[in-house]
Amino acid sequence: MNNQIDDEQITMLRRAFSMFDSSKQGRIEKEKVRTILNTMVHSYDDSELDQILDNEDDGSGKLNFDSFVRVATHFLDEDDEALQKELKEAFRLYDKEGNGYIPTSSLREILAALDDQLTPDQLNEMIAEIDTDASGTVDFDEFMEMMTGD
Repeated sequence: MNNQIDDEQITMLRRAFSMFDSSKQGRIEKEKVRTILNTMVHSYDDSELDQILDNEDDGSGKLNFDSFVRVATHFLDEDDEALQKELKEAFRLYDKEGNGYIPTSSLREILAALDDQLTPDQLNEMIAEIDTDASGTVDFDEFMEMMTGD
């Protein structure tokens, strides 16, 4: 378990944190952490969360941003299996013949759906990176590697 989260997730966490840190003290209540996790993570163990929150709590019942990130990272990473399942589903939707690969044009659709900020050039670049053998197709492993960055 490498518990690495990317800049995008950090940005997302910082945004969520600021939203709940209305008094701008740089700390949020433990309950609010639970609320944020509910929106970001599909499922987690409540008692496990309580334990981690207690470890990060400095006695004030609140967590600072670093603590919050540690808590969130723990659960964001834990959800790899769920993510893998979702990615498999997405892949299967486009791999209608069940060949184990999809055309890069389908991949472009998936990427564009996941991030509507991507420009056509960025999409081309990403696809070139994934389809290293320029076969015009992407197999599931290549797809997973790209999506999870493993």
